[in-house]
Amino acid sequence: MDRRQVLAYRIAEHGLHRTARDVAELAVVRAGLQDSMRDTALLAAVARVEGPVSLVDDPRLVLGWTLRGAPHYHLDLAEVTRALVPLDDADALARMLWQRKELASTGLAAAEVVFTAAAAIRAVVKEPMPKGAVSAAVTQRLPPAFSRWCRGCDATHIQEQLMRIATPHAGVRLVAGATPATLAPLEGRGRMRRTPDVDAATSVVESYLRLNGPASPGEAAEFVGTARAVVDKTWPDDLAAVKVEGKVRYLPSSRVAALENPPEPEVVRLLPPWDPFVQARDKALLVPDPARRKEVWKMLGNPGILLADGDIAGTWRTKGSGAKLTFTVTAFDPLRPQVREEAESEAARVAAARGFEKHTVTWLA
Repeated sequence: MDRRQVLAYRIAEHGLHRTARDVAELAVVRAGLQDSMRDTALLAAVARVEGPVSLVDDPRLVLGWTLRGAPHYHLDLAEVTRALVPLDDADALARMLWQRKELASTGLAAAEVVFTAAAAIRAVVKEPMPKGAVSAAVTQRLPPAFSRWCRGCDATHIQEQLMRIATPHAGVRLVAGATPATLAPLEGRGRMRRTPDVDAATSVVESYLRLNGPASPGEAAEFVGTARAVVDKTWPDDLAAVKVEGKVRYLPSSRVAALENPPEPEVVRLLPPWDPFVQARDKALLVPDPARRKEVWKMLGNPGILLADGDIAGTWRTKGSGAKLTFTVTAFDPLRPQVREEAESEAARVAAARGFEKHTVTWLA
């Protein structure tokens, strides 16, 4: 399989042909839809659903810190929480990402660190509370080794990533649309689960391979936010091996026919930063040119991407002023007039979804 065929398959699997009329139909929502800056989740849904979209007001959706500690909308937060129970201490430590070294120095088993923090969060969050208030109260309940001095906050508080990965185990969610970030107890939360669920963890890997396959175990591990050795324990059984640009990759056997004959990817979309389509870990396949990869994935402040003719064709940014939203779209190569027209129609959808009455589009290159 060559990269264009793989991208055509992913465009279809991600729902970017916009055939869905309800967010609950989207595979990217069933897998967990990341939300972060600049209405990421909302705009990802707008790119995929025909008709109006509201995530904050949808009672079926629950927002929580889940995969990689990032905020995601889920249809069933309890199900994904089962998948996040560490399989072992190596898994728990790997999920701490950039704070592994600090939390390894606590002298406790990594899984015990997670559940000790979760118990403290559960005890504190009995009603909706701002994140800062939760952090301060939880820090007082935990051993000093669980915390660090934060220059930005000018205070000592629980390690950020530890708080994020422990929160769902505490039976605590994020309040959608709240600023500043606000935590609240889940309705009817049961006892905290400590027993790993290998099947649930495997389903997260399988979902990644279905949406972003063919992919490697290492890519799946990076997406999940754990170690490659952990993913080896949760590697699905019914997979097909496929060569993509000469490298062996995997996807569910049930999706081979769809990969072999994907629909034509003749769609134009403005996808937000951290859209599920660019969450695939094989960045060199998505954007082969190294200079262009640096434009798509920044150290800070990723742009949105322009998807056109089955490829990532450029980037875009916005600036709001009053009732007006200004788009700056940078194309990697010259675009057909029809593509520009469709991109400007997509800009109108984005502006309307974000509540702006007016918008303009400026093209660069």
